[in-house]
Amino acid sequence: MSSKNSKILVCDDDETLCYLLKEQLLEEGFSVDTVYDGSYAIEAIKRKPSYDVLLLDLEMQNVPGEEVLKFVNDYCTSIQVIVLTAKSEIKKAIECIKLGAYHYITKPYDFDELLLDINKAIEHKELFVKSTILADQLNKKHPNKILGSSSELHKTLHLANKAALSDSNILIEGETGTGKELFAEYIHKRSARSEKPFVVVNCASLPDQLIESELFGHERGAFTDAKSTKQGLVEIAHGGSLFLDEIGELSLSLQPKLLRFLENGEYRRIGGVTNLTSNVRVIGATNRNLLEEADSKNFRRDLLFRLNVITLTIPPLRERKEDILLLANHFLTSKSSVRAPKKLTPKAEATLITYDFPGNVRELEHIIERAIIFAEDEYINVEDLNLPATSSRKLTAIEDDNGKSEEILSIEEMEKRHIAKVLRHNRWDRTRTASILGISPKTLYTKIKKYEIKQE
Repeated sequence: MSSKNSKILVCDDDETLCYLLKEQLLEEGFSVDTVYDGSYAIEAIKRKPSYDVLLLDLEMQNVPGEEVLKFVNDYCTSIQVIVLTAKSEIKKAIECIKLGAYHYITKPYDFDELLLDINKAIEHKELFVKSTILADQLNKKHPNKILGSSSELHKTLHLANKAALSDSNILIEGETGTGKELFAEYIHKRSARSEKPFVVVNCASLPDQLIESELFGHERGAFTDAKSTKQGLVEIAHGGSLFLDEIGELSLSLQPKLLRFLENGEYRRIGGVTNLTSNVRVIGATNRNLLEEADSKNFRRDLLFRLNVITLTIPPLRERKEDILLLANHFLTSKSSVRAPKKLTPKAEATLITYDFPGNVRELEHIIERAIIFAEDEYINVEDLNLPATSSRKLTAIEDDNGKSEEILSIEEMEKRHIAKVLRHNRWDRTRTASILGISPKTLYTKIKKYEIKQE
């Protein structure tokens, strides 16, 4: 295994041993720091929790190795601890294994044996990160293969491949359901960071404090339920990519903290006083127009400019009609529980091609999954697709008591016109408009998108 970029902390009160061990490890390509007491080891880990391996002596004057091990277990569980011990202390070393140390090696050590243990410990750390913390994110429901033959999709993929070659931050724009996360993972897997974690955070799914805790971690006792120290996902993603889905939903109070992290890689855990650092590439995604949001003071302009070094716009499904049947047949196969999947009739295919898919690829997936259930035989007919009615917004007219023609509007059309009227009255100030309408700015934004209300 390559030792490139792997970080090792050596903690031993024998300064000569530390010096020799550091020289040997540097020759192998590791990044190495040395300290001579447990208290210094604890401070070093607080400053740099991204260490991969800690080589730890047990017998030290001020703070013994066991205390350092307990700190690591509480503060930064991903660091793999290899205990350096005398033969007379093997029993104590075995106790350390039970407490969470990765392995132990006796002094005087054989360097080749130690090197083998270090490389195994680094591999173990990577497996730990993937299996225990990122399992739900790495077990994708869909394979990371973007399907389509349309020219619009090929253009986007070409830009995605170019973006993967850089290490700049990326903003992925696109309507809901277009596959922004799939493109983010596509970029990650084709980048130099592909062997490191790909971590996903949905900024719209959690309240502010929980998002901050997820991103940057927290110290024990930082708030009521913080019973132990927790690593943030920026820490877990060190060396890899951090995907911030629905980044436009971040509150104005959290945006400065993200901006600071984007500028210099520094952050603080909630309740912490120490500046920590992590090297990650941030990929943000949004279905909003963040430039408009910045004009409306809902999104920081400096954060937007720091984030969108590269901007990738995912085309909606209605602009890539050639891909509809290809995707539909893919879902027919992947969603079917039998070897011979059901087939679309020619009329059903024609209906899908002419449908606008406001929910994009995700909506098509759900339509096909539902149709498989409701189709009574091996063929899926138009009625099995159960597409939404498109006539709900049409206008009708009746005569009033005086014989005059009076326009009758659907509930949706009335709501659309009323929202547009209030927006114009407030010069498109969404915060004020939402307050007058008695809804949240997020709900207002959703309705503007739904009704396709344009600023005149």
